[in-house]
Amino acid sequence: MTAPQGTSRWISTFLAGQAAEAFSAQNTLLAYGRDLQAFAEWLGGDFADVDRAKIEAYLIDCEAEGLSKSTRARRLSAIRTMYRFAVEEGWRKDNPALRLKGPGVDKRLPQTVSIDEVDRLLEAARDKGRTARDQIRNRCLMEVLYASGLRVSELVSLPVAAVRGDPRAILVKGKGNKERLVPLSPPAREAIAAWLVEWDAIAELARKAGQPPSRFLFPGSGKAGHLTREYFFMLIKDFAVRAGVDPSKVTPHTIRHAFATHLLAGGADLRVIQTLMGHADVATTEIYTHVLDDHLRELVLQHHPLAKVAAK
Repeated sequence: MTAPQGTSRWISTFLAGQAAEAFSAQNTLLAYGRDLQAFAEWLGGDFADVDRAKIEAYLIDCEAEGLSKSTRARRLSAIRTMYRFAVEEGWRKDNPALRLKGPGVDKRLPQTVSIDEVDRLLEAARDKGRTARDQIRNRCLMEVLYASGLRVSELVSLPVAAVRGDPRAILVKGKGNKERLVPLSPPAREAIAAWLVEWDAIAELARKAGQPPSRFLFPGSGKAGHLTREYFFMLIKDFAVRAGVDPSKVTPHTIRHAFATHLLAGGADLRVIQTLMGHADVATTEIYTHVLDDHLRELVLQHHPLAKVAAK
């Protein structure tokens, strides 16, 4: 197959292929697009003429620019994936990035919040909103997020059909179009039931106005038809301020981390948490064991008999 002319055509064809064949999530495609566009701007030439030395020079420039290890590793991954696609499509005979070693990624422990802080955030969500309907929706958002450990994109795009009939668990479509079952706690089910009453009232008004009701549990006025990730991000920051929790450490993702960390602290099996989180590799889930290190060390110092003797 003849290679596309120009870097923009390479990128757009590659992204279309990833969406169709690899079922890449929208956020993944956007990241690929940004990273490959940055490489194209630096290159100032054709992707077809790139060799290993050229990619190495680009990575050196990225480091000199002060980009973090994680950013450089991500950019190399995008380049390597694009050239793998190019080889499969017959645009090139080789992948010039195949044997390049990335800079590695600094392992950072995920930031999380305590059980007490989560309780305060849930309480704040119940009181946040211009109307009683907004408050019911906000409570539902937070209860479902903490009960399920969903990614924020999975939460805001939940179809309303997934929660009809008071299910004990919901089927979620996550990264790579992979499906998984996640359980719902009693408080989350109560919050969903309360919100569905309001949702049905909104849907009835839409029908009377000759408009089809939304198919999403959390409708939005934007193009996607559901609440945006950005809107919920700002909303949860407001919950943190109201709850007296440091807003800098509260995001939808930290609540997802709290879900996993609190389950692990409660004795849940790591493989079970892996399944609930939708992690492809258990190594990703294992990082939560390190989050508990300080807590476990404190427990040993407080309760181990030899530790008590040494302290005297």
